[in-house]
Amino acid sequence: MAGETVITIVGNLTADPETRTTQNGGTVCNFIIASTPRQYNSQSGQWEDGPALFLRCAAWRDLAANCAQSLSKGMRVIAQGRLRQHSYQAQDGSNRIVIEMQVDEIGPSLRYATAQVTRADSQRSTRPQPTGQREDAPATDPWTADRATLSGAGRFAADRPATDPWSDADGEF
Repeated sequence: MAGETVITIVGNLTADPETRTTQNGGTVCNFIIASTPRQYNSQSGQWEDGPALFLRCAAWRDLAANCAQSLSKGMRVIAQGRLRQHSYQAQDGSNRIVIEMQVDEIGPSLRYATAQVTRADSQRSTRPQPTGQREDAPATDPWTADRATLSGAGRFAADRPATDPWSDADGEF
């Protein structure tokens, strides 16, 4: 929506994500990302940590299930979402304001790690087909397509060279 504050944060999860079901039957996964800036101190010749930002995050529906299954305490993640502000009254009667990020996208940071991506089973197959798509039309699944199909050369296999032009198998480019 227009006017929403969209941010991206890189940091580590402070605990395992917690999943719950709302009264309306929706699934939400909550977690906190700690982002700590590092600066080089030229006088001491060392890297120093700045003040940490702890941001509460909420992921909904299929994303919530994927977060709960894929993420764990200590993982470095990159998350993008919209800031939301909530007010509530604490047990002591004081009014409190909480700012959290409603996560739209999240994934592991590959700066210090590797990841194996697999397509998650979802409820998408039970949802109605998008408008204009025939029900008997073949589904295009980029997760199972071969390299020729992804590169757009799948239909014209006879026109492709027998060797992969991007590999250095023959020692030349």
